[in-house]
Amino acid sequence: MKHRKLRVYDKEFKLNAIKLYLEGDRSYNEVSKELGLPATTLIGWVYTHKKNGKEAFPGKGYIKPSDMEMAQLRKELAIAREERDILKKALGIFSLRPK
Repeated sequence: MKHRKLRVYDKEFKLNAIKLYLEGDRSYNEVSKELGLPATTLIGWVYTHKKNGKEAFPGKGYIKPSDMEMAQLRKELAIAREERDILKKALGIFSLRPK
């Protein structure tokens, strides 16, 4: 059984391929054949670029700045909720004690 080797393209290559498609009057198939990659790959790159703009293709192992900010905010929210729950329990404990 043959295993296909996964090809990895750098950000500059992807952006040049997208530019070649968007600025030309050629189809996905023509551009992808010229570059030696599947048309579906080029279609995905163009879609991702249109959706994310400059944040597209952050690199392997990296996340987009907007996603990084979202993760940080979720972490802070989880900490705030935990602190709130602890304070609620403490308030309940101290309000039940007889004086």
